[in-house]
Amino acid sequence: MDAREIEKCIDIFGTDIYRFCLSLCADKTDADDLYQQTFLKALESSINLDWNSNPKALFFSLVHNLWKSDRRKQARRDAIAPSENLDDNVTNYLYSSDNIEQDYMKKELLSVLNRIVQALPDKFRIPLTLYYLSELTVEQISIVIKKPSGTVKSRLYKGRNMIKKRLEELGYEETV
Repeated sequence: MDAREIEKCIDIFGTDIYRFCLSLCADKTDADDLYQQTFLKALESSINLDWNSNPKALFFSLVHNLWKSDRRKQARRDAIAPSENLDDNVTNYLYSSDNIEQDYMKKELLSVLNRIVQALPDKFRIPLTLYYLSELTVEQISIVIKKPSGTVKSRLYKGRNMIKKRLEELGYEETV
């Protein structure tokens, strides 16, 4: 891939890819690194980008593979010399409206939902993130994670049910 194609890809769907990186890493600095690594890997590779197929899925696949590789590397390092992340703060989403109580409740629900989603096993969290945050179709997700579309549908269903069950355990009503 050449630099012009990479630049065009960044312009067209760079924000979606960054959002996916952020949801995988749950840390802004790690997401920034993953985002840069993705486009650097694409630039270094000899992949010919076919605009008639789905180039966005190619980049999501690159992100996912780089992230998995990095997690494996980190697991090997942690087995040798464990380390802890000192920055456990997650970005809070603020709302601007007049009702402070409602804003607080929304912020709290987002925080709870984020913790629930981050606690899900990767096989459920990644398809949910791709489907809801990156707005990929089931077929596109199946290409990214290299699983059949039936498996993706099943994992989306089970993941939603796990989130719903956990929210009910925490006392949130079904209308939320």
